[in-house]
Amino acid sequence: MSIPVLYISYDGMTDSLGQSQVIPYLIGLTKRGFRFTLISCEKQENFAKQKNKIKELLDLYSIEWYPISYTKKPPVLSTVYDVFKIKNLAFNLHKKNNFSIVHCRSYIAALVGLQLKKEYNIKFVFDMRGLWADERVDGKLWNLNNPVYKTVYRFFKEKEKQYLENADYTISLTYNAKNEILSWKNINQNSLKIEVIPCCADLELFNRNNIKADKLTAFKKELYIKSDDFVLLYLGSIGTWYMLYEMMEFFSVLKKQYTHAKFLFVTRDEHERIIKTAVKFGVQDNIILRPGNRDEIPYLISLSNYSIFFILPSYSKKASSPTKQGEIMAMGIPIVCNTNVGDTDKIVTDYNSGILVNEFNFSEYTSAVEKMQTKFNQEQIIKGAQEYFSLENGVALYTKVYQSVLN
Repeated sequence: MSIPVLYISYDGMTDSLGQSQVIPYLIGLTKRGFRFTLISCEKQENFAKQKNKIKELLDLYSIEWYPISYTKKPPVLSTVYDVFKIKNLAFNLHKKNNFSIVHCRSYIAALVGLQLKKEYNIKFVFDMRGLWADERVDGKLWNLNNPVYKTVYRFFKEKEKQYLENADYTISLTYNAKNEILSWKNINQNSLKIEVIPCCADLELFNRNNIKADKLTAFKKELYIKSDDFVLLYLGSIGTWYMLYEMMEFFSVLKKQYTHAKFLFVTRDEHERIIKTAVKFGVQDNIILRPGNRDEIPYLISLSNYSIFFILPSYSKKASSPTKQGEIMAMGIPIVCNTNVGDTDKIVTDYNSGILVNEFNFSEYTSAVEKMQTKFNQEQIIKGAQEYFSLENGVALYTKVYQSVLN
């Protein structure tokens, strides 16, 4: 008999994050005897484009999906309204399904999960995804000089403590964040159970052996990439955390060494901002912009010699596990990235899977570009992805957590 689980996500399943970091896990856990009811908050535009495709996929695995619309404005009040909708739906669904576990992805979802635990004694899994309240401050989304944001920050820091102390299990994306939480004096450490599960990659999809040569050639032709071009890749949204200016500056240094260098951005976001930044460094003619559907991403990664991501280093980034790291490593492509973000630098060092930049300046970039002339072992990088980022391992760890809370 399958075990009923309510999964609540404030991220949408029609967002790329939902498709890479929620649905593959739920499919894997369904095969291990868990029956999911899924609540997610969907952004209007993505939902209109993708809802049928996502519904078909979820139906295939008997995952019951209850999408609700994500409210963007006004700040704070829109989130309160969304939580109200999620809570009503979750409580009604529990009366019908009698869930054994409520699995909450991040802090907003956990507001409802904690209430379900207290009212119905359902096992509560807090999948924290990062130090969310501190991320909002570090990312300058919440200015603590504003009394409204200061109150909201304090509210969520208190909730964070309650989540950690009341969760039957907490999931952290990084060992760095786990160690940080275990150092906190204001929390009852005896009640903590923390498992580390990074943002895993689907190694069936991100697999060099599945790349068809003729299809790869078609992508090269479409994007005007020649055989002697040196391609630097940026994959994913840019958003609050990714340092576009510094990455473009790095590329301008790289271009002096590799005159045939091209900078491929595989993203749906901020194309205008990317070009404006490229103009500042005089490299606008070397930029390629290409949104990618999930099934195209392995091909677009394969076009590159190196990939890059610079993430704004801050306190909250101790808890960050970039989804792209596992996907890029799985395709055997080395990465240029900065230190002091989650477990990223440790993974790069342990698996010799790229080059670390300690500071954002000309001399560090020049040194990194020199190191790029050293050939990396593709098989070793892929092996690192298989060991550290395997979706199968992630599903096995979630299964262990579920079994532990049920026992």
